[in-house]
Amino acid sequence: MAQSKGQLPEIIPTKDIWVGDKTAPVKMVMYGDYESDACSKANIVVNQLMEKYEGKLQFNFRHFPLTRIHQRSHKAAEASVGAAQEGKFWPMHNLLFEHRRRLGTISLKEYAKEAGVTDKNFLTKLVDSVYGWSVRADLLEGADKGIKDVPVFYLNDELYKGQINLNAFCKSIDALLSKQKKSAVKATPKPVVKTVPKPVVKTAPKPVAKTAVKATAKPAAKKRA
Repeated sequence: MAQSKGQLPEIIPTKDIWVGDKTAPVKMVMYGDYESDACSKANIVVNQLMEKYEGKLQFNFRHFPLTRIHQRSHKAAEASVGAAQEGKFWPMHNLLFEHRRRLGTISLKEYAKEAGVTDKNFLTKLVDSVYGWSVRADLLEGADKGIKDVPVFYLNDELYKGQINLNAFCKSIDALLSKQKKSAVKATPKPVVKTVPKPVVKTAPKPVAKTAVKATAKPAAKKRA
């Protein structure tokens, strides 16, 4: 379908933006805020986990800007969505955490350029809040889950309640991998070995040799006179 003049293309939502192997057995989702120090530290742990569990872990970041205390977090989240439209979400994502104390609109444009974004209208779209509803959708979904503060993590759709550090996450991920491995072993049916019955060899009865014993009559002895 042709795009009409002035019509914006369909926006890729953050729920569809993952990093890591699609077939990874463990899926991690983080709700976070780009101005949050705690979220920035958590992001460092996530990057370590992605390296450690390459091929086994897939990660998705969802926006939950705490706008009451972080006034620039929402616009920063919009900038990451804008970068995502050119496949540059993750470079932008990490840059925003790295420069979390400097997230003014002009700075966001600089980070987008550094991340590889080429859209000449990037700044205009930020000012016009083109990606605002995408961030809002994440925020509302997080609120529906009861999230009030961030960072918050989910592992395979289950709320992670452990500490946010490398060792604690590793224990949880290893437990999930071990559990899935055991389930896979149980689910694998054992091959049925069919035993082919041995053919019954019928042996013909041996012929019974009949020995005819012919009694030869001895001639009677003649009595002598």
